[in-house]
Amino acid sequence: MKRTMIDASKLDLKEKVVSIRRVTKVVKGGRNFRFAALVVVGDENGHVGAGVGKATEIPDAIRKGIDDAKKRLIEVPIDENGSIPHDYIGKFGSASVLMKRAPEGTGVIAGGPARAVLELAGIKNIRTKSLGSNNKNNVVTATVAGLDGLKTPEEVAKLRGKSIEELLG
Repeated sequence: MKRTMIDASKLDLKEKVVSIRRVTKVVKGGRNFRFAALVVVGDENGHVGAGVGKATEIPDAIRKGIDDAKKRLIEVPIDENGSIPHDYIGKFGSASVLMKRAPEGTGVIAGGPARAVLELAGIKNIRTKSLGSNNKNNVVTATVAGLDGLKTPEEVAKLRGKSIEELLG
């Protein structure tokens, strides 16, 4: 992964809560309830991040999730159609998310957790399929990992030591 530090304070970030889980710990005196919130943040212009926050109250868990997501921001290459530069499979654990380029007017065809990540990344046209696990945390992480693995034609040309014209034909 090519994660680079992005200053979240300079971006106009929107957040979306993907899931809130109530977690129970059974102790001698009874049960302790806590909450785990999975949050995605993005500026809808090529920056996105996901994080998990845990606390005894829901608002605190969401706030912590937003802070965690801001620390994990990545930059996403978007082509002129508002899609991704090439097809890619993002993997995390047993969750895989297949992401395919799409022409203008397709829209975001994706399931719930992957859709939240793609919309906040600013991708307008894409087709996705969630494969393997349907655990929301793992699907979100696999989607972010897939977006992080994308390369622009310029990056590929530089890696191969060729010009963009040679690469694209």
